Amino acid sequence: MHFFTPKRCATSSKIMYHDKAQAEHAAEQSFIERGAQLWVYRCQYCGTWHLTSHSPENSWVHVPLNQQIKPHSRKKGYKPRRR
Repeated sequence: MHFFTPKRCATSSKIMYHDKAQAEHAAEQSFIERGAQLWVYRCQYCGTWHLTSHSPENSWVHVPLNQQIKPHSRKKGYKPRRR
């Protein structure tokens, strides 16, 4: 008997789907068979589609340290006092 072994992403080790339709179909089948609600997203590393159990509404976006907004004083030329 031959079993299908899906390709996995090298970074996240999740199953790789070639297009969004295949991934959505797999998420639908998972809900029917196991009752697990899954969402589809495109991987930033490999460019293929993956499934996740994290809702996109509750997800957070990683912002690199050099792009974060830092609080600063509105006073022109203000320097915080050294302690």
